[in-house]
Amino acid sequence: MTCTAEALDGVIAMLANGTGPVALDAERASGFRYGQRAQLVQLFRRQAGIALIDPTVLPDLSGLSQALEGAEWVLHAASQDLACLAELGLVPKQLFDTELASRLLGDALVGLATVVGRTLGISLAKEHSAQDWSQRPLPDGWLNYAALDVALLIDVRDHLEVELRAAGKLELAREEFKAVLLAPPPAPRPDPWRRTKGSHQIRDRRGFAIVRELWQAREDLARQLDLAPGRVLPDAAIVAVALAKPESQSQLDRIAPFNGRNLRRRQRYWWRAVDRALQIPVGSLPPMQGPRQPGPPNPRAWPRHHPQASQRLEMVKAELARLSQDKSIPVEHLAPPDLLRQVVFAAPSDPAAALRAGRARDWQVKLVAPIVAKAMTTYPEASASGQ
Repeated sequence: MTCTAEALDGVIAMLANGTGPVALDAERASGFRYGQRAQLVQLFRRQAGIALIDPTVLPDLSGLSQALEGAEWVLHAASQDLACLAELGLVPKQLFDTELASRLLGDALVGLATVVGRTLGISLAKEHSAQDWSQRPLPDGWLNYAALDVALLIDVRDHLEVELRAAGKLELAREEFKAVLLAPPPAPRPDPWRRTKGSHQIRDRRGFAIVRELWQAREDLARQLDLAPGRVLPDAAIVAVALAKPESQSQLDRIAPFNGRNLRRRQRYWWRAVDRALQIPVGSLPPMQGPRQPGPPNPRAWPRHHPQASQRLEMVKAELARLSQDKSIPVEHLAPPDLLRQVVFAAPSDPAAALRAGRARDWQVKLVAPIVAKAMTTYPEASASGQ
């Protein structure tokens, strides 16, 4: 691996002198470390070779990004890696996403090994994908595995481009690649603690307060220790405390796994979080339901409260299913599901404009807007009052 600034300069020169697209991949330590930082970056370019870079030693790779600015970057499932690459200063201007290309071609299975096997006829082992890539030194077998993730990616890209052109989908694929590059970061989730696994068992606001305080205490400690939150305190432990509502630290200590060796040394820390929840006045406890998300109500409520919108949605879904089969494009790629529900519910006078305002691509608007317009004509009553 490249571990010095001097070696990095040589890698930058090597890749800059290569030809054609550059393949990239990043390995993270999901489930082991806090956050989604890249723990290894792999690159390959023809006439240059493969480079493996340790970003924990070299956290600024913007010079490499500048050297590759004119090249198309090839990634598999780019949306999973672009954020952690951007943290290192690696920001592409042109993109080819081999996973997305496979989806647009109608492939049902789009994992890298499957796509490599289908396009190149080569079996690619994926036995190290769930390893702790933050450990050092990385074993040679892991490094060889990481190198193979990019070594074949340019050949896969070339094969898929031929298939896209033959299917008449190359231009729409380019629109989709551009959309991936321009996609804004996801908005922060309101009340993320409500996603604690098992919290559906809790039936009172005090229990939710305990979940919230323990979740936040775990988040703070996980960030400090650079550990995945689940390794600091399992969700099951948080829910167990919320259900038991211990009134003292000694009672907390008797709840599994708080009586185990891993949590015993921080018992006072966890008790302080629980005690904070117990001291919250009743009027300030978190509500049973989280804040309502913007947009139309849940479609499950449409048949009763918004019947015309429900009929429009069912008609549009049926038409899109037929279109998906005809075009060999997954339904979710014909139109973003959330946007589709929003437009169908609102029944705007210009469905095409509404789809564009929601960041639908031109090819999607061309295919989907007539279907929505037809549904609006068939079931014209707008039900916007429930928004």
